[in-house]
Amino acid sequence: MACPRMAAGALFFDEADRVLLVEPSYKDYRDIPGRLCRGGGVAPASLCAEDQEELGIAPYMGRLLVVDWAPNPGEGDKALYLFDGDRLSADDCRQIALQADELRGYDFHNADQVADITTPRLARRIVAAIQARAADQTVYLETGICQRWGPDQSAATET
Repeated sequence: MACPRMAAGALFFDEADRVLLVEPSYKDYRDIPGRLCRGGGVAPASLCAEDQEELGIAPYMGRLLVVDWAPNPGEGDKALYLFDGDRLSADDCRQIALQADELRGYDFHNADQVADITTPRLARRIVAAIQARAADQTVYLETGICQRWGPDQSAATET
């Protein structure tokens, strides 16, 4: 049985609580700063190093916001983790220096703008993470949809 691929990302916010999304040179949609995890688990320290490489800043990495199980017969199964990268100050934002061979740009967006500029599954994951952060929770998703279980062990999804 093949192991799922794992990826980790961080949500960074500006002083207006808008989320930072990057514009990768190799994708036609906005994405979050992060990395595919090779050879083992999801280490927040390695995510910090990746964010420093991509964004040119040394961010604080906070708690886990979301775990998203994303089965996909075409791409392979994935376990996706989103951490709270915390709020960036205006000075932090001025220091952002993008890794030019991977990123064309970045901007901050309100939660209601995310669905218009990224993939539906990623948009659901980002919005769920924003909500989890506001509620001081960690949530489990399947393909970006929040999952909760009742006493009878049946899953109940939330939209």
